[in-house]
Amino acid sequence: MTNITSIVKSIRDIMRKDAGLDGDAQRIAQLVWMLFMKIFSDKEKDWKKSIEDYISPIPDNLKWENWVVKKKLSGDELIAFINEELFPTLKSLNGEVKRHEIVKSVFEDTFNFMKNGNLFRQVVWTSFHLKICSILIQIAFIGLIQKDNMI
Repeated sequence: MTNITSIVKSIRDIMRKDAGLDGDAQRIAQLVWMLFMKIFSDKEKDWKKSIEDYISPIPDNLKWENWVVKKKLSGDELIAFINEELFPTLKSLNGEVKRHEIVKSVFEDTFNFMKNGNLFRQVVWTSFHLKICSILIQIAFIGLIQKDNMI
């Protein structure tokens, strides 16, 4: 099992190279929304199996696995996609299910600070190693959601 501390350190080291991130507060905010997308994607796989007629609040083209893995975007295209499609859409989500509110609330006051698409992609690929290590994060994340009956 990969050490979560070393993965987060690697991500922070990559982020330090980006001109758009100025200090730990911005690096943490950047990492939070990125990890949210990753964890939400992992949990949706479970919810699709366990919740009859599950409907994702995130449009297919904006799901983590689709823009991280399937889309072959250059660095500049990736940053444009994040800033011009992903954030505006997720900030304005509407729906009857609490999941919509959760996703919208994460992105309402959040910004993408990274400017370098190649560094952004490095962060994304490094975060893929959190699959197994994210169990503790998922437990905390899902615990908060389930506490408020938001699933």
